[in-house]
Amino acid sequence: MSEFVDTSTFGARSVLVDNIGLLYTGDPAREEIPDAALVIQDGQVAWVGPSGEAPDADDRVDVQGAGVIPGFVDSHAHLVFAGDRTAEFNARMSGQAYTAGGIRTTVAATRAASRETLTGRMHDLVAEMRAQGTTTVEIKSGYGLTVEDERRSLEYAREVTEETTFLGAHVVPADMAADDYVRLVTGEMLAACAPYAKWVDVFCERGAFDGDQTREILTSGIKAGLLPRIHANQLTEGPGVQLAVELDAASADHCTHLTDADVEALASGNTVATLLPGAEFSTRSPYPDARRLIDAGAVVAIATDCNPGSSFTSSMPFCVALAVREMRMTPLEAIRAATYGGARALRRDDVGVLRPGARADLVVLDAPSYVHLAYRPGVPLIRTVFSS
Repeated sequence: MSEFVDTSTFGARSVLVDNIGLLYTGDPAREEIPDAALVIQDGQVAWVGPSGEAPDADDRVDVQGAGVIPGFVDSHAHLVFAGDRTAEFNARMSGQAYTAGGIRTTVAATRAASRETLTGRMHDLVAEMRAQGTTTVEIKSGYGLTVEDERRSLEYAREVTEETTFLGAHVVPADMAADDYVRLVTGEMLAACAPYAKWVDVFCERGAFDGDQTREILTSGIKAGLLPRIHANQLTEGPGVQLAVELDAASADHCTHLTDADVEALASGNTVATLLPGAEFSTRSPYPDARRLIDAGAVVAIATDCNPGSSFTSSMPFCVALAVREMRMTPLEAIRAATYGGARALRRDDVGVLRPGARADLVVLDAPSYVHLAYRPGVPLIRTVFSS
């Protein structure tokens, strides 16, 4: 079981984390430092560099040659829900194709659930994530699909993160016409949810929302002060990625089926391509071509897509291992995507990186370097998580 160290308890005392085997900083200016050290003070990183050059500090923690990385930034998760979809998973593993239709099953269970049920599950999942090195998580609504159920989902998510996303446009409820539901999402629902959300998202996909509906919902969210992101190109090629870049969305998530024009747009714009390998693992679908995106110059992130239907994993180390094995990423590219890339997908420069001024969110591994996260998949290698 990993240990959690609350850096807010340090107060003004400086703490030297010393004798680091390999420090991955997440800072493009100096990504890797062997035989390293860093200093924490006032909840921030105060100094980073070679161990032999470390300044004096009030206290010292000797990590005995362990590797250290920034806390993982999980920029795509759905944690406010009730029930499970084991029957659906079992059917997929027995040969049935994934079509995203099971979302409505979770909607019914979530609507019927109490606050205690929903927040209890959410807090349990966040604790799982933290034990596996995640220190920043984004949480979406999307399993309520009524004004009040979407609003309360975001209110609950705010208990554990400032990165909350209004995903009223997850699917169209079975009892509503699509045009009527878009009007609800862009009107009364958006007004109720905007005070609790930072982001607005749409599942732009066959069987969910088309390009015109996605544009209308995202532009309405932008007018309400929310920042855009998109579920794009998961099941088929489609307009999602192009819309994301056009609207300067922070992230286009999934990016499984891309045209050359999509790849070029991601490489030339500010939108991060967030890949969710847990979804492909859990649905036996083709994995995104990370190699193609990286070679084109796109910024890539990795996230869990933790949800009860298509990717019920809370483990960023597992997703790192999948990215290396199944998406042709190097261990360095995968750890970069899970830290620095995730921060970029949330337009944050204070997390996912260990440099002076950043939050003191860091993970000590039970291994000399981050490479072991892919080299030893499934092994609990998170020794200590430092975060406030």
